[in-house]
Amino acid sequence: MSGPHPWAAGVVVVAGRGPVIAVAEAAGWAVRYSAYDERTDTGVELPPAARVPMTVHTPFDIASLTKLFTATCVVQQLERGTLGIDARVGAYLPDFRAAARHGVTVRQLLTHTSGLRPELPLYACASDEERLRLLRAEAPVGVPGTYCYSDLNPLILQHLLERVTGRTLDVLVRDGITRPLGMTSTSFGPCPGAAATAAPRRPWAKANRGMLRGVVHDENAWALGGVAGHAGLFATAHDLAVFGRTLLAGGSYGPARILGPDLVELMLTAPGLGFAVDQPWFMGELAGKGAAGHTGFTGTSLVLDPDTGTFLVLLANTVHPRRRPADNRLRVAAGTRMARALRGT
Repeated sequence: MSGPHPWAAGVVVVAGRGPVIAVAEAAGWAVRYSAYDERTDTGVELPPAARVPMTVHTPFDIASLTKLFTATCVVQQLERGTLGIDARVGAYLPDFRAAARHGVTVRQLLTHTSGLRPELPLYACASDEERLRLLRAEAPVGVPGTYCYSDLNPLILQHLLERVTGRTLDVLVRDGITRPLGMTSTSFGPCPGAAATAAPRRPWAKANRGMLRGVVHDENAWALGGVAGHAGLFATAHDLAVFGRTLLAGGSYGPARILGPDLVELMLTAPGLGFAVDQPWFMGELAGKGAAGHTGFTGTSLVLDPDTGTFLVLLANTVHPRRRPADNRLRVAAGTRMARALRGT
């Protein structure tokens, strides 16, 4: 947390097994900098009295961890029979002509095997109509069935969910996940008390928005009004631990049930639905026996180990004061430390 280029201004770790939280720690600052100095390539630090300490209750822009909630909403509709996992997207969204023409399926969107490119510059469009027109016309550029991580997959899933349910994604997440689980600190923004991020002028960001706090960092999610299938949620580490414990318990938490065990197993078993499985690049030694998880580019990650009932939440504001290339060493170290603790080594 110190030095000219700390891994993050602040970090929160919550980890445990089953109903037990073994670690709940915070370090550093939720807000440390007022700006970014391009000449010195360092953050302009706030006076100590003006900084905001990180706590275990600090909400974060969880970035791509939002995809896990979108996927859960989709799987809920699979369980209810309103969607078919191998059904073609065109059966529900015929106006998404390119996806329909190429036979893209719900499963392919959930597993990032649709062939769609990683992203589109929706933030550069002049209107919502133009953004929608661009997304509807986007055809796969890769071979369907081949893995290519893409924000477009959960964005199309969002439209699919909203079409078949008649409700917006934020309502689906609230009514289907966060409210029944008592996750009162998880919602789409704005979230004024969140840890700071940053989007200084280009080339470090795609839009010139200045220092950010409490509004979504991802430019496409921002352009879409803050509610998007791939990004936009804010959450605390404790809330994400509840979400993880629910899935590890087969979809139930206390009296609440958000999914059945068979569907949860499908989500967490390779290749995973929404979740990535056995990825040592961010799980460390937790990978290898079926651990499932995801990361977010703002510095967030969630790892679940169904074999031991273990969960690891790591939230950091690595993009404060500006974006840098991803550095997963701390994530790997945390996962490895937990794996060795479980082994008693």
